Amino acid sequence: MSGLNWETALQLSYVWIKAAHVIFVIFWIAGLFMLPRYYVYHQEAPAGSPEEQRWIDRERKLRNIIITPAMLLVWALGLTLAYITGAWNEGWFHAKLALVLALSAYHGWMVGYGKKLARGQRPVSGKSLRIMNEVPGITTAIIVILVIVRPF
Repeated sequence: MSGLNWETALQLSYVWIKAAHVIFVIFWIAGLFMLPRYYVYHQEAPAGSPEEQRWIDRERKLRNIIITPAMLLVWALGLTLAYITGAWNEGWFHAKLALVLALSAYHGWMVGYGKKLARGQRPVSGKSLRIMNEVPGITTAIIVILVIVRPF
């Protein structure tokens, strides 16, 4: 055991890190599927009503307890996997990284939009939010193809 260094430990724990990464990706994406739908229901609730307040609370909990911590873990675990596997020079990884950056920006926009809703602002239509609900699914499908098929 005395010969076990940091890099060897990472290599030995690779499958566990990979499993955790996939688990937290699922949590993050599931939350990103739910959040725009919550916003649609929130916007349909009468302004200032108890129902609206319940949606504000649900949205805050979803963001703060599930999706933001999951996103942070996805990043930490994903970058660790990239380090272990040496993926930094792979074209598929660059494309995946760009898409994860885009999903993170989408996440940030959705968090900001939730804060606007909580202040009583409703700048985006329910229809637009329903369309935005497709972004995480389409992006995730492309990422999975990049990781599994590695087309370039």
